[in-house]
Amino acid sequence: MSIYNKPISFTLLAAGTILVGTIAMVVVPMFMPSTQPHSDLQKAYSPIELAGRDVYQAEGCNNCHTQTIRPLKAEVARYGPYSKAWEFEYDRPFLWGSKRTGPDLARIGGKYSDKWHYRHFEDARKVVAGSNMPDYGFLANNMLDPDTVESHIKGIGFPYTSDDIKAVVGKTELDALVAYMQMLGMAIPRTPTSQMVAEGDKNPNTGSDAIAAGQKTFDLYCVGCHSLDMSADFDPDLVDVVWIGYSEDFEDWELFQVVARGTREGYERRAEGGMPPFGEMLGKDKIWNLVAYIRAQVSSKK
Repeated sequence: MSIYNKPISFTLLAAGTILVGTIAMVVVPMFMPSTQPHSDLQKAYSPIELAGRDVYQAEGCNNCHTQTIRPLKAEVARYGPYSKAWEFEYDRPFLWGSKRTGPDLARIGGKYSDKWHYRHFEDARKVVAGSNMPDYGFLANNMLDPDTVESHIKGIGFPYTSDDIKAVVGKTELDALVAYMQMLGMAIPRTPTSQMVAEGDKNPNTGSDAIAAGQKTFDLYCVGCHSLDMSADFDPDLVDVVWIGYSEDFEDWELFQVVARGTREGYERRAEGGMPPFGEMLGKDKIWNLVAYIRAQVSSKK
């Protein structure tokens, strides 16, 4: 008699086959070193970073932002190196997300200054024209509870010290969220930005049309940090001819470099850092127009 004529035997055989397959394909790989990638570059979350991650989840940020860059040319060009499996070793749970109402945040760490993030969370429109991100300034009124943070980090099993816990005393949920933003993607070495102009290059765009075009770009991308009249808001004043710690004028190519490559501490002259690079976003012609507009504004202030 065929097995197909023995329903009980067939059911038991089918169940046993599925069970063996599940163990072989799901359970065993969970304990294989090859499926548990590790890199010493990726560190466990500190207490304040973990608290920021909790805030990120509580506010539903993962509903609008992804944290994984697929190995697609367009995504790598926009966001940076594609995500590696070991980057998520300490993520419990994963916050990859599946919808990009806002940009992917996998490489957001170090891209902007802390001041930029605080301003962005308080009112995103002040630093990103047309942003539809809600305001989260109210998080500055919510103090972190060190005991809660400690119990959470114990539960997760991450290493910590008493000084780490003390560091969250007096901090707010907004402080924690900024700390979390600043660590995302920092384990991946950053590729140096290519130099778009040569040392000594002069601005080829110096006419009134270039100045007008530069103003449009400035109003769209720069006003949030440098204000409409270029006087210091929370980033350096652009019209007092004292840029990133230097009182002498910059040459055209140096101004171009600052806009294109951004600033970070110890990078090019003695920049304190905090300005994101705009080279890939704006391109060469728009940056030269910006330089022309800044020059025109400086001249008008003298």
